[in-house]
Amino acid sequence: MSKNVSSKSGSTYVRKITVAGLLGGIAILLGVTSLGFIPTPFGLTLTIMHIPVILGAILEGPTVGFATGLIFGLSSFLWPRSPAMADPLVSILPRLLIGPVAYLAYKYTNKEWAAAIFGTATNTIGVLGMILIRGYLPAKVVYTVALTNGISEIILAVILVQLLIKPLERFRR
Repeated sequence: MSKNVSSKSGSTYVRKITVAGLLGGIAILLGVTSLGFIPTPFGLTLTIMHIPVILGAILEGPTVGFATGLIFGLSSFLWPRSPAMADPLVSILPRLLIGPVAYLAYKYTNKEWAAAIFGTATNTIGVLGMILIRGYLPAKVVYTVALTNGISEIILAVILVQLLIKPLERFRR
């Protein structure tokens, strides 16, 4: 059985796979080299490893966002930075949702900042929620991290997505 695929849909498929792979590779690079962890003067360490997932969702849609999130989650699982990240329910499951949620936020608002807010919130709430449910940290610690890091990471994500999306869209064309 051979499937007849037009040249345009075939090239779209190849582009989506390529974009997911490249952005997933960037997410891995950010995680394994520590470039994805931004220390602040306030003692917080903010993560930007989810930004490629959000960018993929905006540029290519929910499937690319999902695939990039899967790559990001698998890398977090394979190279865990804490015992909680060695649990696939913490490291992989929430990351699968970042792209589709960011895509929906972008689709319904046509605003990149909305995708950044909702994608980052999905990562923060998903990971910290699973950490709490699975008993890796007490509720007080989880809530404190959610408020301090979560809000700061949303602000950083909005800035980075706004800075990166236009050059990426030009390059994509």
